[in-house]
Amino acid sequence: MHRILLCSTLLLACMHAAEPTVADDWVAKASLAPPLKVPASLNAWQQQRTQIRARLNELLGEMPARPPVSAFKVISSEDKGSYTHETIQFDNGAGEVVKGFVFVPKKATVQSKAPAILYCHWHGGQYDIGKQELLGTNATPVAPGPALAEKGYVVLGIDAPCFGERNGQGPDGPQQKGSAGEMTAAKFHLWAGRTLWGMMIRDDLAALDYLCSREEVNAARIGVTGISMGSTRSWWIMALDDRPRAAVCVACMTRYEELIRAGMLKAHGIYYFVPGMLRHFDTEAVIALAAPRPMLFMTGDQDGGSPLEGVRRIGETVKKVYALHGDAVEECFESTIYPGVGHVYLPEMWEKTLQWMDRWVKPKP
Repeated sequence: MHRILLCSTLLLACMHAAEPTVADDWVAKASLAPPLKVPASLNAWQQQRTQIRARLNELLGEMPARPPVSAFKVISSEDKGSYTHETIQFDNGAGEVVKGFVFVPKKATVQSKAPAILYCHWHGGQYDIGKQELLGTNATPVAPGPALAEKGYVVLGIDAPCFGERNGQGPDGPQQKGSAGEMTAAKFHLWAGRTLWGMMIRDDLAALDYLCSREEVNAARIGVTGISMGSTRSWWIMALDDRPRAAVCVACMTRYEELIRAGMLKAHGIYYFVPGMLRHFDTEAVIALAAPRPMLFMTGDQDGGSPLEGVRRIGETVKKVYALHGDAVEECFESTIYPGVGHVYLPEMWEKTLQWMDRWVKPKP
């Protein structure tokens, strides 16, 4: 019975896919870049990789210099038994004071440096939450900050632009909160010659600078992770910076052309869009920049913001890039699709996240 239903569903999907859509007309007239062509040699890929990264930075816009790590201050600290919960803040040099949480295991010391996780919170329309996601279960099966600290990781997460204590701190001030504030911030940055997405990643990289500078952190053992917007932040960080050792990305493994064709641009907020990007490449080019570092993607096949065909096409292309680095590296890239699952973080996904980070980020005993 299940096979009959599955076949019927696939048949209907194929029939529907064959029908031209309004989106197909838009794509046909837009001169979008073709799928990434992976070269035959590692040397050729490394040259292409340099070009793609440079183009990404150009597309994100003209960013103000990142603040120095000396701009980061611990403003409170609370003993939680096996770990310490700190609140930090820094002036981001672009008009905002940004706050974040740091969770430091008691076993992490100058003499016994610990691995670390840069945690990127999601969107979910939950503008008031931001870094508080580290203490809750609004997006994850467990509170990720304490849970990862208990596993021996130093954990850092900051409020992204327009979220948490930055909600209502955009250029129009407190009267513009939520999606209205997000739109206002996006408009301002476009006028300033940059993107909201670029500024979001810039602040994440500033947080990474600080995390690497912490005396109890092993800077060679840092992972990055998140769900949804946090997932996308994670794979862009991996693309633009070689310091993170590994990543786990839950949901939002999205190829943009497939997103357009599926009529699901509505699934992602204005923060997400980079002008001109599809004239050069789609997201397989961004994700491939992480190779050969370990990357785990977990996506529900019912997640409308990540059309399945795009997820598969990204996986097929990125695996070819990993293969250029040798057979031993192929296991470093994994894309798992969960049947019957939407835009959620399952308990089994969390367990797999822990296993992935323990395998690739923690030092071997």
